Amino acid sequence: MSEGFIFPNLEFNSRRSPVVARRGMVATSQPLAVAAGLAILQQGGNAADAAVATAAALNVTEPTSTGIGGDCFALYYDASTRQISGLNGSGRAPRALTLERLRREGFVDELPPFHPYTITVPGACAGWCDLVARHGRLPMSVVLAPAIRLAEEGFPVAPITALFWDWAVERQLRRAPGGLELTIEGRAPRPGEIFRNQGLARTFQRIAEGGKSAFYTGEIASAIAATVQAAGGCMTEEDLSQHQSTWEQPISVVYRGLRVWECPPNSQGLAALLGLNLLEGFSISELPPLSARRLHLMIEAMRLAFADARWYVADPAFNPAPVDRLLSKEYAAERRRLIGTRRAALGVSPHDLRPGADTVYLSVVDGDGNACSFINSNYMGFGTGIVPSGWGFSLQNRGHNFSLDPEHPNALAPGKRPYHTIIPALATRSDGSLFASFGVMGGFMQPQGHLQVIVSMVDDHLDPQTALDRQRFYIEVNAKDEPVVLETGIPERVMSELAEMGHPVSMLQGRERAVFGRGQIILRDDNGVLWGGSDPRADGCAMALL
Repeated sequence: MSEGFIFPNLEFNSRRSPVVARRGMVATSQPLAVAAGLAILQQGGNAADAAVATAAALNVTEPTSTGIGGDCFALYYDASTRQISGLNGSGRAPRALTLERLRREGFVDELPPFHPYTITVPGACAGWCDLVARHGRLPMSVVLAPAIRLAEEGFPVAPITALFWDWAVERQLRRAPGGLELTIEGRAPRPGEIFRNQGLARTFQRIAEGGKSAFYTGEIASAIAATVQAAGGCMTEEDLSQHQSTWEQPISVVYRGLRVWECPPNSQGLAALLGLNLLEGFSISELPPLSARRLHLMIEAMRLAFADARWYVADPAFNPAPVDRLLSKEYAAERRRLIGTRRAALGVSPHDLRPGADTVYLSVVDGDGNACSFINSNYMGFGTGIVPSGWGFSLQNRGHNFSLDPEHPNALAPGKRPYHTIIPALATRSDGSLFASFGVMGGFMQPQGHLQVIVSMVDDHLDPQTALDRQRFYIEVNAKDEPVVLETGIPERVMSELAEMGHPVSMLQGRERAVFGRGQIILRDDNGVLWGGSDPRADGCAMALL
């Protein structure tokens, strides 16, 4: 680290302009990962190839948020057909993990966040390989080459990443089996310090040569299973070898003439669409941006959306949700009646339709107009922080999102996928042309972020960068009375007015503003020009091909 540099204060007060180009663009939270994606586009790859190259490079440069030990989701827009396909790259609970087993061991209400029982099968590797196999043009050996080089040669750690790494050493890595392998002599790398990850390079090289089977069988799978079991978990090599991604039909709603697309459950993309459907019934554009009245309506729409999502988002193979009914305009009108224009409605419940956490997001649009909206996560930073020795990646704790209530649709069960917070998004015009590929990472912030940037771009006609710069609100979804936190820059009088309307509200500033997530947007206008924005709350950028 250069003498005199310190951790950033995260004030996010610099100005950025949107990046404007035509031949292809990548946007994500690490410039080196952006460069990896652009290199693949330059070599003739398309949006799918570049997305996976970027995701792999993010595993190297931002392991504090993502990795091959986690899961992924993607939406892919094919410009030639104007069709959108959805990839569910999330893993399942081990076959030996049951509610009965947890009760015998004293787990009744929830699992501790970093317990080995929260480790679900990592779905990212299969997701990467399946996306390239179906939509890409290049072999995995070419796609993974930039990430392998970054891991072998090392890279200078970005400032915000160094900050999160420092937190994770204290929270997870110092105590987790193998966690110290992702440190420098027991500490986090400092801003600008070179970090090398030979183990991860070896993992990626195996996958480059042998495809996804090199991860889910053989040495890597054996190391994962042995490490989890030694830590007290029950994942087996058979759990890993049986894993498969699924291709699914995306879900969507029309918001003011634009169709907004999300992945279906077990993804919480449903919450974003429910919120937009509710909000469409109000004249948001007539209210001043960041005014108490506008924020009140947006907050109330998201509260109702989460009330439904927390009940209905589950693995559809076990508990399919009535998605068509939930996303109907009739249902939105029915639920909208619960929103008062001047008073908060706390403690709302899901409508009964039953019969009788830390992620990276990236966006790529190539020169042909294909787009990939892609998200990858460990959850809670490094996940459990548990590292299979010598392989350079940590294992996720996505199973922490299971309910331990046997009556809940999202109740833990063997081979089941949990409620998943990570959600990529796309928006298309009425003629099917691409409007934008976008996402906002950050646990339960994600659907809230999607709603807020869509409102900024559609109701207020902001460019992608200005939409991402705008201050945000965040509902603390799992807290009593669902308090709302506002980002510094929203006037204090607005906070006071929201409090008078009944919202439990507070203001966050400095490093705590990480809760508002980090987004990326690439918009494609009617002339085929790409407009890119990258969140100022992260280390990254949007960049384009010459």
